[in-house]
Amino acid sequence: MTASDQRTDPPGGTGVLAGRPVARIGFGAMQLPGPGVWGPPRDRHMALAVLRRAVELGVDHIDTAQYYGPDVANELIHAALHPYPEDLVLVSKVGAERDAQGGWASAQQPEQLRAGVEANLRSLAVERLGAVNLRLLDAGDGDGDETAGHGIDLDSQLAEMVALRDEGKIGGIGISNVTAETLRQALPAGITCVQNPYSVLDRSGEPILHLCQQHDIAWVPFFPLGSAFPGMPKVTEHPAVVAAATTLAVTPAQVGLAWLLAHDPHVLLIPGTSSLDHLAENIATADVRLDTDTMKILDDLALPPAGP
Repeated sequence: MTASDQRTDPPGGTGVLAGRPVARIGFGAMQLPGPGVWGPPRDRHMALAVLRRAVELGVDHIDTAQYYGPDVANELIHAALHPYPEDLVLVSKVGAERDAQGGWASAQQPEQLRAGVEANLRSLAVERLGAVNLRLLDAGDGDGDETAGHGIDLDSQLAEMVALRDEGKIGGIGISNVTAETLRQALPAGITCVQNPYSVLDRSGEPILHLCQQHDIAWVPFFPLGSAFPGMPKVTEHPAVVAAATTLAVTPAQVGLAWLLAHDPHVLLIPGTSSLDHLAENIATADVRLDTDTMKILDDLALPPAGP
């Protein structure tokens, strides 16, 4: 895909998020601030260009958080895209904040969740967010960007999120970093999406995906290619993924993302980048087709746990 190309079709096809149709390949804003998701970007001009180009290429779902920076990711989105396209769904998350040293701290009390939503509304200059994820901090090791453990009553948290939805400040309630048991508890609140770690090599979230399938909830994996954290397998380095990429003349990252799209129609991707080239590569994943034999090889790389 060249810089002059425009997509006329939704990248990856169409999914549903908070009752709205969205392209299945969106954009995650976490990589736009500086190192450690702290401070301004290394290249502000490039960060703005990436956001604008993403929308040009058909992205209509941007995942962000006010505490990315803090304030930085949302300010960049506003600077690049406001007034926003009518079809753009802005999704944020609450449940954490940053300390003066750039560390991640819990902000899980119901009043903190409300304050987080209000901060997102102000920084993005919108009256309503498409959806907001309640980022829980005690369901495993987390994704490295927040502190685990809070001990706050989930029902109280969800009641606050429902109130915010009823007030029209958020369109849908998401939940992140959950177990299957926690998701079951949250279902009566009306959950629109779940964000959990998941990849072709990490199938530990399969029981939660099964619940999403049963209740028609969008599944938005983070760490879709693994990460730099110790012990987490890197999809792009696995020999079977590399071999499939070589055969198809695409990149290993595209194979890993294409597997996710092919694995289940509830999957929505939010790959992030601060590079125009990587952005084009991520969007071009929509054109990667994995045949039956390749899917079988990739499916067998990790055995999913039993269903819920």
